[in-house]
Amino acid sequence: MNRRPRDTTSKAWSYVGSLPRADVGAAVGLLVVAVFSIALLAGRLPLLSQNGGDNGSGGDGPLRTPTPSNVVIVDPRSDVLGTILYVKAGNIWLQSGATATALTSGGQDSMPTFSADGQWIYFIRTVDEPGRWRISGVPVRYQLATPTLMRIPRDGSAEPEGLLQGRITSGEYTWSYFLRQPVVSPDGSRIVVITDGPDPDKSDVVLKELDPATKKLTSLDAPEISPLGHQDPAWSPDGLSLLFVKNARDGSRGAPIVMRYTFKSGKAVAVTGPGYTAPAWSPDGTLIAATRTTSFGTDIVVLDAKRGTELLRVTANERSFDPVWSPAGDAIAYLSIDGGVTDLWLAGVRRAPTLSLEGEPLALTIAAGLDAASRPDWWIPPESLPTAEPSPTSSPTSPPTAAPSVP
Repeated sequence: MNRRPRDTTSKAWSYVGSLPRADVGAAVGLLVVAVFSIALLAGRLPLLSQNGGDNGSGGDGPLRTPTPSNVVIVDPRSDVLGTILYVKAGNIWLQSGATATALTSGGQDSMPTFSADGQWIYFIRTVDEPGRWRISGVPVRYQLATPTLMRIPRDGSAEPEGLLQGRITSGEYTWSYFLRQPVVSPDGSRIVVITDGPDPDKSDVVLKELDPATKKLTSLDAPEISPLGHQDPAWSPDGLSLLFVKNARDGSRGAPIVMRYTFKSGKAVAVTGPGYTAPAWSPDGTLIAATRTTSFGTDIVVLDAKRGTELLRVTANERSFDPVWSPAGDAIAYLSIDGGVTDLWLAGVRRAPTLSLEGEPLALTIAAGLDAASRPDWWIPPESLPTAEPSPTSSPTSPPTAAPSVP
């Protein structure tokens, strides 16, 4: 359980309070359903399709068996520059070239991201611990899943350091709040998270900036549709703005929209129309890789950063999601599901004379069974970066989808 049961005055939890002798198990079940429903509305969960194209994975095929939780098999052709982060069985892994190494081993970690200089890895560690809350007037103990924002040196030379714990204690009662998707500014001075802390009764799960010194969370006041909130923050390369997803819905279907928040103005504008999540800036800030969600599934596309128009379709298998640009700007890594098993894939991108794919996508891991809820991240030492290519020219693959400013 990630949030304490709310009292019956809360509109989101009034039905829990109305149940006769509602117990903790029922509250937990309702919470899981609610969280899963929000994820579906947001389009964050990839859908498996039986009629999609492929990206070299051979279609959906039969269910596959992933490798053991402590093993990641890397394709020997995976001569990747720099280091890519991903998560398997709740542990953080680093892949450099054709070698994958586990950084953590407790099975409690998710959502890792590099600091801009690559020296630190920030992540969420979730630990089960005793909680206590009053249910139907009776104090009840229950297992509380408490998230903590952590950081660890990339080389694992020191123990992880806790930066913010999502636990709330008031007298004899203990509960927690959501704490997800940390991202660090390019200059390393600012951290943005997705959270309803410090008081879940007064906030949805939205963008907030964390002051590491004081542990204070400050809302960015970005537009939202309650109670769906936000997800997928991504700093611009210059640190002046932030992409994020405003979760919305169209009837019973999710309609997530990529937004751009500018810190100087304190305003957010829509970059895309409905149906896009997991935005990732190109290193030069001119392009955005994103997950396009449809009723058939999810695919990776490249968008114009200003207009939000689609410039390139990277995958067409309807089960690929969570892209990240190479810091060199010449490739996109992403997650893809085949036979119920999630692997890391790589697509080469040619920027000149026109934006296009280079070669066939390559599976960097083989039947790895990576954690689909944690998007990858990528860092390359500055001295290893090649000379930047010129910005591409390309005809959009879809009409403009950018929307006007949202108050």
